[in-house]
Amino acid sequence: MTPSATTETKTTTQTVPSSIQASTSRGYSLTERGVQNIAMGGDAPWPLPTFEDKYEEREWVLEHMAGAFRIFGRKGYNEGSAGHISVRDPVEPNTFWINPLGIHFCLLTAADMIRVDEDGNILDGRKGVINAAGFAIHSAAHKMRPDINAACHTHSKYGKAYSCFGKPLEMLNQDACNFHNSHAVYDDFGGVAIEKEEGAKVAKAIGNGHGAILKNHGLITVGYTIDEAAYLFTLMERTCECQLLADAAANEGKPKCIIGEEEAAYTYHMNADRETLYMELQPDLELEKHYDDSFMSFTNAKKAKAKTAAGTA
Repeated sequence: MTPSATTETKTTTQTVPSSIQASTSRGYSLTERGVQNIAMGGDAPWPLPTFEDKYEEREWVLEHMAGAFRIFGRKGYNEGSAGHISVRDPVEPNTFWINPLGIHFCLLTAADMIRVDEDGNILDGRKGVINAAGFAIHSAAHKMRPDINAACHTHSKYGKAYSCFGKPLEMLNQDACNFHNSHAVYDDFGGVAIEKEEGAKVAKAIGNGHGAILKNHGLITVGYTIDEAAYLFTLMERTCECQLLADAAANEGKPKCIIGEEEAAYTYHMNADRETLYMELQPDLELEKHYDDSFMSFTNAKKAKAKTAAGTA
């Protein structure tokens, strides 16, 4: 599919070609989407959680948000004070949580996050300030996409490098197919996105996809869960790295083999659903817990309280 274009964006949409709605020409059936497609021999190890208590869900969301920052920090996505993650608040969905300005990703905890409303008023959480550009982009994204609950943006190295070409990613490998017809290019860089209008343009560029390449800026991804959005960011960053490597080899005369439309659409259908994308972040998150679980503010406070109670019993 050729991306549609406006004066500032080139946007793709999530579609499956009608020729393979039932099966591919290879006879591969398009089954119901979900993590069950890759879990063999039993239930998937990381199903999407459900909550009856919205305040309990809030704590869980904030801990996973902080865990995503630890993952980003370990992967080297930080660049000074740039970069932000936001999550819609489960208790008051017209507000969202965002990281405080000026704290390294590797030092953030769940208790550090700040909740703001649609007008940028700080409601609760850590005392501090937030990134104005982060608010402009994320507030617009949450307004335009009620189906997503999280958004991630950093100035990661390969995302910045590839963004200068202003081109969408090619379907060079299986993992890249998670972005098949589901990412856009925002090609009207207007400077640092402090202005409300610039943030709205960036959010509009994402369309109904998984994210966007912001020309001369970097990457942004969105998701139903913070885990989905964060995994997609790590994947888009790695995919940009692979694209740059492949382009460099192609410049030396090595031809690239692009995955066909049918195969890419099939792979997207089977791999890029919210359950599977949620699960994909869990190995990295478990590694962060293994190394240092200090980001889990609420869980650790409950453990400490239980330990104190046991000691006085």
